[in-house]
Amino acid sequence: MADGTAAFPGFKRDTLDDEIVHPDLYASWDIHEVYSKLRRDDPVHWTQPDGFRPFWSITKHADILEVEKNNKIFINHDRTYLSPKAGEEWIKATTGDTHLFRTLVDLDDPVHMKLRALTQSWFMPPNLRKLETRIAALAKEHVDHMASLGGECDFVKEVALWYPLRVIMEILGVPRSDEKFMLKMTQEIFGPGDPDVAGESDNKAEDGQTMTSDQGVDLLKTAQELFQYFGAITEDRRANPRDDVSTVIANGQIDGQPIGEREAMSYYIIVATAGHDTTSSTVSGGMLELIRRPDQLAKLKNDLSLLPNAIEEMIRWTTPVKHFMRTATEDYTLRDKTIKKGDGLALFYWSGNRDEEIFDDPFEFRVDRDVKKQVAFGYGVHVCLGMHLARMEIKALLNELLPRLDSIELAGEPQSTRANFVSGLKSLPVKYKIS
Repeated sequence: MADGTAAFPGFKRDTLDDEIVHPDLYASWDIHEVYSKLRRDDPVHWTQPDGFRPFWSITKHADILEVEKNNKIFINHDRTYLSPKAGEEWIKATTGDTHLFRTLVDLDDPVHMKLRALTQSWFMPPNLRKLETRIAALAKEHVDHMASLGGECDFVKEVALWYPLRVIMEILGVPRSDEKFMLKMTQEIFGPGDPDVAGESDNKAEDGQTMTSDQGVDLLKTAQELFQYFGAITEDRRANPRDDVSTVIANGQIDGQPIGEREAMSYYIIVATAGHDTTSSTVSGGMLELIRRPDQLAKLKNDLSLLPNAIEEMIRWTTPVKHFMRTATEDYTLRDKTIKKGDGLALFYWSGNRDEEIFDDPFEFRVDRDVKKQVAFGYGVHVCLGMHLARMEIKALLNELLPRLDSIELAGEPQSTRANFVSGLKSLPVKYKIS
């Protein structure tokens, strides 16, 4: 494996346990060597990386589902994602809680389900159908933009970033003039360990950790900016309700009482950030695989009825959310390993989506693969709220792009974000002919 310590000197690469948390590894294919070894030799692995609290690495598809289904035993609140001890301690000292935000992914039932219920119907297919025409128009706008660039562009920076962002901003009912602010906020939340993201702030991620004290200050500043921004949105939607998600959140109630300010602000943030970042990663990562596999691109172009399968394969292949954490509330036996009360577990979705027992030739990208069992959206009560919207967006873009695309090839080396939580391509230079 390539040595990534130069990019992330605060992380070690001395052991397999150190490798599995190293952000640099997630910007390469090397992480799959680690996953494959664990699936084969120790699928429920007690992991003790330097600088982190220990945890169980869960790498098999069936085990991920088992933990997700038992949401009363394995809870979210205590630990949502992998962070060095220094970062966890900073958050506790700063907020008095285990999290900076109180989003749906940070909470457990019954509060989680009550909050989720506020917008769940909004994100279901019957309601989303009213957006099909507008999403198709946005897809055409971005393919037209790609066509106007003279046959060469960075697909991530010109198309994949902006298209899903603009969909989400319309759903929230916020103006396009604020899109650069929203993109910046997303990158600062999901990419604090990536030098390209951190380099835009005053406190650079010199040690590459998920959160140093300096990065913590930056993240707190980002949170405060977002809280101020969405606070103004809340005031407006309470006075002037519209048919948008912001209105639903601003006027949301639980048990007859308005939801708390922190819960409301966190709700906006999870919709605004996760709602476009993961779709962007799927679109760009899927396009890269179609470029690398001309036979699969030709098969899809010749038969657009394969789009639902191809989209699921893109989601499986990219798995933008690499893991979520859970904490055991009681002792539990999994594959003859005793997980003790209070132990943390990392559910490695990217590994589950390469499980050889579930997927035939899992390291082959096939647009006609039947991928009903992919776990990129999670499972159970915490399954991704926006999964139907994501599929609709990707389908609209490919429906517009593929019939107009005569040819496409790489024009440079693709680059991925260095992050062990949410990651994907940050650059995809391409040459193409498009009508």
